[in-house]
Amino acid sequence: MLAAVSAMVTLVVLRRDDFLGVVLAILVVLLAMIAGVAVDAARHQPPAGPATVAAPPQQATGGLHGIDAPTLETLDNPMMVAALRTRLRDR
Repeated sequence: MLAAVSAMVTLVVLRRDDFLGVVLAILVVLLAMIAGVAVDAARHQPPAGPATVAAPPQQATGGLHGIDAPTLETLDNPMMVAALRTRLRDR
């Protein structure tokens, strides 16, 4: 945030109408955006407290696990879906 303010002060004090002025103006905008995102991220941090260990996610029962990408591409065809279900049921 301090960098954005100092670049803005430099831009106002120098009052340049050339390439350097344009570069400084772009730098002010960029630094202000970075500062805004950093402030927003700091506001949305979870509250500090006792750390809880999350349980590892369980794989859902049923479904079509272990299917490769070419198989997923054929899922638009109802006949291919029926053939896939038959093949998985026979395992």
